[in-house]
Amino acid sequence: MSMNDEYQPINCDDYDNLELACQHHLVLSLKMRSGEVVEAKANDLLMRKKVEYLVVEVNGEQRDLRLDHIESFSHPEIGTVVVSAE
Repeated sequence: MSMNDEYQPINCDDYDNLELACQHHLVLSLKMRSGEVVEAKANDLLMRKKVEYLVVEVNGEQRDLRLDHIESFSHPEIGTVVVSAE
């Protein structure tokens, strides 16, 4: 999936779960649609040029992950969430 693909908003419930994870700075296991698995602390959600991102911290470095590039995420407090389009 190219970073130039048109952004597809994710389901509101999935977004709400990510918001909760950010509020509590939960460490999530994120499976990306590319197959990459990222263990990261959720810090913030932001929108840039009509594309939404999850701001995470991985090994002390910040990364912005496009929400529509996340296949699923999990944490013991929220379970596993399979991200779906709106």
